[in-house]
Amino acid sequence: MADRKSANNTTDTAMNPRPADHPTVRSGKVGVLLINLGTPDGYDKANMRRYLAEFLTDVRVIEWPRAIWYPILFGIVLNTRPARSGAAYAKIWNHERDESPLRTFTRSQSDHLAVSLASHRNLIVDWAMRYGQPSIRDRVAALQEQGCERILAVPLYPQYSATTTATVNDKLFQALSAMRWMPAIRTAYAWHDDPVYIDALATSIEQHLAGLDFEPEKVIASYHGIPQSYFDRGDPYYCHCKKTSRLLEARLGWKSGRLLTCFQSRFGPEEWLQPYTDKTVEELADQGIKNLAVFNPGFVSDCLETLEEIAVEAAASFHEHGGERFSHIPCLNDSEAGMKVIEHIVRRELGGWI
Repeated sequence: MADRKSANNTTDTAMNPRPADHPTVRSGKVGVLLINLGTPDGYDKANMRRYLAEFLTDVRVIEWPRAIWYPILFGIVLNTRPARSGAAYAKIWNHERDESPLRTFTRSQSDHLAVSLASHRNLIVDWAMRYGQPSIRDRVAALQEQGCERILAVPLYPQYSATTTATVNDKLFQALSAMRWMPAIRTAYAWHDDPVYIDALATSIEQHLAGLDFEPEKVIASYHGIPQSYFDRGDPYYCHCKKTSRLLEARLGWKSGRLLTCFQSRFGPEEWLQPYTDKTVEELADQGIKNLAVFNPGFVSDCLETLEEIAVEAAASFHEHGGERFSHIPCLNDSEAGMKVIEHIVRRELGGWI
């Protein structure tokens, strides 16, 4: 009997290994992953080329047929644009941390959110970039390894577009497709008309204008553009932007015509959403407008498109055409108001999970 009992125990142990024979599986956690557009690791040619190649081969960003686009991209764009873009990044680079401001702000937003939600002990906050590092794939894997059975992904774009929110979700689910054990996933919806967001923008604008020694005659809400054809095929981005501006104008109590909605950062020969920010800045100066302010409600953090394209290039253009005083109103970034918006959206989307 003793021999048979011993043999049975040996068999049971071989077929059902003790938990100690395997790595500890962590579970019971909820993850929040803040995801922004992306950043190069440096502004040298090699890093810029790597970053631009990932960005410009995204079929959500450039919808041209590959047979047409790739010869242009690899034959011309990636041989000329890295140096130009690198020079622009060099103007706004965070040299103390040796990184772009977008990476600095996104990390800080993640850190601030983690503190705000610290009372939820089963919650882990992290951040990622759609293009560049840290990658969505790596951070999803890291969250799962820490025991996150549920993950809320938050694309950091107030207005929805297939070129931004959708491509983040594409990359997220691509990462999940390689996982045998997937966590449950939620993705945050756009917040272009959320009262907390509108109020935060209005408060930021009011505080900034109150600190100026001049009164802007016009204020431009400059959103990142998309090709007109994308809107024609059903992208709601233009409508989201216009609604944000309309609600903001009402919240500020401004008369119609003081706040202008424009679109920046066009690329290539296609027609993009209009009016264009750069052309509008020039036209306003030519028309005799002397005092102008510009802000970027579609960006949760200051980055190349706000700090260089607007604060530097648009300001220079305004002055060259006769304008006198120009002010760029910073994005919400990791300010108290900005973090209030992000926390509000995260709490809204985590309903039932925490």
